[in-house]
Amino acid sequence: MSTLLDYAKKTRDVIRPLGAVDVLLFYGIIANALEKFLDGKEIAARIWLPSAGRGYVLKRGSDIAPLYASELSEAVTPELLELRSKGELSNEGKKLTEAQRKAWTYFVPRHLCDFFYATNNEGAGKPIERIFFDLDRGKGISLEQAIAGAASFAQIIREDKKLEELIGTVDPFIAWTGRSFHVFLFLEEPQPASFYGKYFQYGKNTPMDSYTGRWVKALSERMDYKVSGGHEKRENVLTVDPSQTPSGKLCRVPLGSLHMGDASTVDGVSIPVTEKMLKEKGIAGKLESYKPTDVLFNLEKHVADLPVKFI
Repeated sequence: MSTLLDYAKKTRDVIRPLGAVDVLLFYGIIANALEKFLDGKEIAARIWLPSAGRGYVLKRGSDIAPLYASELSEAVTPELLELRSKGELSNEGKKLTEAQRKAWTYFVPRHLCDFFYATNNEGAGKPIERIFFDLDRGKGISLEQAIAGAASFAQIIREDKKLEELIGTVDPFIAWTGRSFHVFLFLEEPQPASFYGKYFQYGKNTPMDSYTGRWVKALSERMDYKVSGGHEKRENVLTVDPSQTPSGKLCRVPLGSLHMGDASTVDGVSIPVTEKMLKEKGIAGKLESYKPTDVLFNLEKHVADLPVKFI
């Protein structure tokens, strides 16, 4: 992978390594860096369609042959990128390995793509290994407000004395998505699918019956803006949404997923962040200005910010 990283660093634009848009070079490097984090998890791609405004196509392992990070890492080579710059998959398929054919199908040339994965694997009713909270910024919520909310939410989780009895070690992990934040909890032992519904699902009628409900209430009391739980995104509200936790749901990878403003504009990139980083002066500007090339040139540092078990 060091050879591929060196190749990428020599390009003028890692998202357009041979002139046209092609995210596969960048994502091949990211897949290698995240092999432990994504081990056994089916990956997914949201392919943006310029002709459809904000339209997109989703490629995922529940619909087509699953693709894993180890396969994507193995598939990407300078030779493959050259082939992609010259022709369509139908013309080149005989020259490719199975992993390369799948990588080509998931991350098609000349389109911007988000890099997702199945949070607790594809298919309904699978065991729960990680809990995932999306802190969704509604219109009117500033980045500075979201930063304060993410830091406080992680602190509230740490302060919950009962949580360790339930999941083992409590060590919230935070990732910047390119727009807002994700907060994760990793369980010491896999739990049945019902575990999420019993302890972490947020219901409008009985929100206090879950850990999420109590944490949302505590966060709303600490913030000077409105905080709510659930899936619905609302103006002037920071929404804490755990609903992408169950198997069959998707999550953005915490390092190196492009974030798009529209089908032709990259407006951010995901990176792991620490609670200490969120308290640094000027952190909002740094996060907003971060580029894919910044990820490549600081890759070891970002990998070191992943949970220790995934390094």
